[in-house]
Amino acid sequence: MTLTTHHASVNDTDIAYWHERSERATKVLVCVHGWPETKRIFSRVVQPFCDAGFDVVVPDLRGFGESGLAPDGFYDVVSHARDIEALVFDHLGYQSVVLVGGDLGGPVIQEMALRNPSRVERMVLFNSPLPMDKERMAGMRTRPPIEVMDYFIRQGTDADALVSELDSEDKRADYIAAFYSTRLWAHPGAFNTEDIAWHVEPFRDAQKLRASFTNYESAFDATKRSEKPLYGRNTVTPTLILFGTSDHVIYPDFDLMAATVFDIHDGPIRIENCGHFVPWEAAEEFIFRTVGFCRK
Repeated sequence: MTLTTHHASVNDTDIAYWHERSERATKVLVCVHGWPETKRIFSRVVQPFCDAGFDVVVPDLRGFGESGLAPDGFYDVVSHARDIEALVFDHLGYQSVVLVGGDLGGPVIQEMALRNPSRVERMVLFNSPLPMDKERMAGMRTRPPIEVMDYFIRQGTDADALVSELDSEDKRADYIAAFYSTRLWAHPGAFNTEDIAWHVEPFRDAQKLRASFTNYESAFDATKRSEKPLYGRNTVTPTLILFGTSDHVIYPDFDLMAATVFDIHDGPIRIENCGHFVPWEAAEEFIFRTVGFCRK
């Protein structure tokens, strides 16, 4: 399937997106990528979702992939959520949606669900940051090993210097490629050399790479946030929880933690031999679980 990229001016920002329609669609799936990803991470699942009877919308977040840089300079969770709300509800005219996301896309769809409880029918969440609840998560492993968090701290507190060090396209590509290979986010062998090159290609651009670090800065610096996110427990949105268990960067007990955040949930479903990038690494199971959940 050849996916056509469309563009919309959303909140003064050029947002690129795929939009595939099914003649028998009764629901729309809005798939939101994370970091270091673009809409390409969902490329294996778009056609099967359409074949199963869903419209599918897959945007590049502002500053990522084929989308433009944001004139206001914000790349935080709320800014991303607002963009997608404007794209799917205002520009495309959908009245309600099913949201799908992991990594950065996870907090974005969680924010959208809390902001629009009557318009978000369901969520499918995988390998994503979660709001912390010390009481409900007592005894769970809520932190990944500190040694895998070096990127988070560097990108969040020293982004300009890091980008200065990555002063060529090849250096930027090599930096991002490690997250698909040696840093053990993905299950070993999930991405071959050609796969990695394709996913890494959008980050060869220095401005795009720098923009992608800004959300990490927002974790340390409130001035990088357009507004405070709602980010918290969700008591109303039915949520399918999927967990690629080979992921070394997310919480070891992500599945158990997520079950405390979403009161109405299916799963958690643990997917073995799969890491951080679930729609790519375990596309068939991802499709099967998502379609089954949406048809309940």
